[in-house]
Amino acid sequence: MTKKFPIARSVLSEEGVYGSIIVSGLIAASGGSEAPVWRTLLFIVITVVVFWAAHVYARAVASHGEPTPDGTPRSIQESFREAVAGSKGLLAATIAPALVLLLGVFGLIPDNSAKWIALWVSVAVLALVGYIAYSRKGTRWWVRILGAISTASFGLVIVLAKAIISH
Repeated sequence: MTKKFPIARSVLSEEGVYGSIIVSGLIAASGGSEAPVWRTLLFIVITVVVFWAAHVYARAVASHGEPTPDGTPRSIQESFREAVAGSKGLLAATIAPALVLLLGVFGLIPDNSAKWIALWVSVAVLALVGYIAYSRKGTRWWVRILGAISTASFGLVIVLAKAIISH
């Protein structure tokens, strides 16, 4: 599945999980401020891009100079290319909830509904990541469900926090 869909491969990465959790937190944080949905979307895009850039920078600097398989030191360009390639999940995790928020921006659904739906979409993405991760290992269906629930629980905690703070 992921070979045909490179975005899915990115979302199913470690960075994709972090990205989904970050996006959930950002939606919850901005949603509590009663900001219009376009501001929520802008806040999320800017914050995720900054997190992504910081992640790329940190990863490139940390791996610069490490020995490559042939024993030569890794160049900064090579480190940067690898960091960009390995960090796509942070950006990819933003796509599904951002599409929902865009529905709110264009007035197709109310602002508050768009924020809540986007938050639940992030939880669903986390659940899917957990399910697929366990299915790759060939586990039984109930272990896959537990994997989905455990991964989604990170987003569920944020949903619960938003519900408590918003009401």
